[in-house]
Amino acid sequence: MSQQSNLIFPFEKMPDFGDVCEVADGILWIRIPLPYQLDHVNIYLVRDHVGWAVIDTGIKTMEAIAAWEAYFAGPLSGILISKVIVTHHHPDHIGLAGWMCERFDAPLLTSYSTYMGSKVISLGGNERQTRSYFDFYTRHGMSREGAGIVAIQGNDYLRRVGELPDSFLRLLMSDVLEIGDRTFRIITGDGHAHEQVLLYCKEEKLLFAADQILEKISPNVSVYADERSGDPLGHFLRSLRFLRAEIPNDVLILPGHRRPFVGLQQRCAELEAHHEERCDLIRSACSVRPHTNAELVGILFLRELDAHQMSFAFTETLAHVNRLVRRGEIETVPDGDLLINRPLVSC
Repeated sequence: MSQQSNLIFPFEKMPDFGDVCEVADGILWIRIPLPYQLDHVNIYLVRDHVGWAVIDTGIKTMEAIAAWEAYFAGPLSGILISKVIVTHHHPDHIGLAGWMCERFDAPLLTSYSTYMGSKVISLGGNERQTRSYFDFYTRHGMSREGAGIVAIQGNDYLRRVGELPDSFLRLLMSDVLEIGDRTFRIITGDGHAHEQVLLYCKEEKLLFAADQILEKISPNVSVYADERSGDPLGHFLRSLRFLRAEIPNDVLILPGHRRPFVGLQQRCAELEAHHEERCDLIRSACSVRPHTNAELVGILFLRELDAHQMSFAFTETLAHVNRLVRRGEIETVPDGDLLINRPLVSC
């Protein structure tokens, strides 16, 4: 057990790919590879009355499928999946849900937003949608060359979701879900993904937190091209405040990436401070001169970004801009073909 920044880590290391870690009696933790800098997603299996419920499935790639096949031929040999629970619509979590449901004839359990959001994404990828993303990026200051790359390559991630079952069981805020002898309260969070599902077991002090709370890194909080004036950062911060009010600090957080930890109150406070610091950087830059969103990306993200990373950095920067607009601290106004951000001009 280790401690860092007032967080307690019962498991100092993440399990190697192919290994299984027992988090508690009847709860298993494995990792499925991702083809990105964040190279894994955490998968949890919870013993059910018949078989095991799986929480999230990984992305639809040949490497991820091979990883699952190795588990089913090795340490998870003979296992039966009774339920496929998906926390949110991002491909690294829902990508293989349909494959898993079909393989085990298991039901899909998730939120309405997750299911329908994935259905909408599966219909995308056409020329009209690519043009919409291209216009979205260039309007906010990205070069035409950069927008062309990001609109096509950067959104390839969204297409790594297999076909979902024709029906699902909806999980709703404050629902109660029985998995084996455990009772979980359904909590939904927003900001990182619409109606992201978290499972809280009060009796055993466990919270399957998906990507709402992670150690060290902040989950991506992005504005979508089809909701350009949205305030996902406001939704994310509100979700953190709710968790701080509702969940005790000594709960074991089982996140969608990296290590489980104890210290919810501290981590929520760190995440809130992190995003306020980024808002400060934007306020400071815009007080000197107006900036496009593309210019602000370079202030918030100092490292070199590939197309996949740029798509997230660009839309996360805009989430901070929109939060400041919503708070009445800056305004976004037209300047020729571009939108620029400047301190709010009082009348």
